This record gives sequence, C-alpha cells and structure tokens, in this order.
Amino acid sequence: MHRSYQPLQPSTNKYLQKKWDQARYNEHRTKVHTARPVVDTKGPTTPAHLQVKLKKLQLEEERLATIERDNQILSSKLSDIMRSKGWVDHRNNFTERSLNAEKRRLELLQVTQENRALLERITARKSESWRQRWEEDWERTERLRDDIARYPRGVTSQQKNKRNVKLRGSQEMSREPGPSEQSTETHSEQGDQ
Repeated sequence: MHRSYQPLQPSTNKYLQKKWDQARYNEHRTKVHTARPVVDTKGPTTPAHLQVKLKKLQLEEERLATIERDNQILSSKLSDIMRSKGWVDHRNNFTERSLNAEKRRLELLQVTQENRALLERITARKSESWRQRWEEDWERTERLRDDIARYPRGVTSQQKNKRNVKLRGSQEMSREPGPSEQSTETHSEQGDQ
C-alpha cells in the first residue's frame, strides 16, 4: 500500500509521511467529533415549579379522595341492604290533585259547546247544489252543441261507411272497413264534432 500512496508535499520517506498524514487526519476527525458549538442555541431551562405542577397533583389527590369517600359510603349502604331484609316503604297515601284541572275542564266544555253549535249550523244549512238544475243545464248544453254542429250527432253513427279500394289492375272494389278502421273513423268523426 505504501507504493500507491502519493504525499502532497515532497518527502524523503513515504512510510513516515503516510504515518504522519494518517495521524494528523485521525486527530482532525476526533476534533470534529468532540467539537462544541460556539453559540448556545439551547432554550432556557424550565423552572422546577412548572415541571412538577403541584396544584394539579393536589387537585388529583382531592378528586381521588372524593371518589374513595363516595365508594365507602356506597359500600356501607350496600352492606346495610345485604344485612337487612330489604324492607322498602313504598306505600303512598297521597291522592294526586292537579292544580289546573278545573281550568282544563272548563276549556273542554267550551270546545264541546262550540263544536255542537258548529254542527247545528252545518246541518241546518240547505244544500246549494240541485240535481235537477244540473240536469237541465246539461240538456241545454247538448241542445246548443247539436245546433252548432254541422251534422247531427246520431246520423253519422247510423250510416254504413263504404270505401273504394284499388287493386293492382286498376279495378275498383268497394268493401266495408274492418274493426280497426271503424274505430279510427269513429274517432275522427267524433273529433269533427
């Protein structure tokens, strides 16, 4: 390896020069690893009273003490229930009385009286629609429609329709329309009127 090493400056002995260069380089690397910054970039240290938070610890202890006390009270009640037969005073001789029952009763009476009066007015009223008047009006409308029409309504349905049909050889033949043709013709006749 000494034959491949080429020092930067001229030297009489390559072995010693390589040894010195390697020692200098190692010293430089240790200095780089152990170097300390010149400028202090660390934040200020937090005070101890902010890290420990005694008030929070005190509140937590009080809460745990309250929970413990409630648990003891509950366990004592449960033990009393287990020791006794579990008699419960469930009888209540108090009769329920509403404070606004009279007012609600009066309002109900007033509503029923109003409904009764409304029912009497509705049943006493005579009907405004007369069937006879409607039928007369319809007959008058039919007469006016027949007077206005070009052809009377009953005549067209009585006539037989005949159509001339041309065959291939210029012969004309009269035939009666089929059921589908009759339905379309009757629709067109009704549409004309």
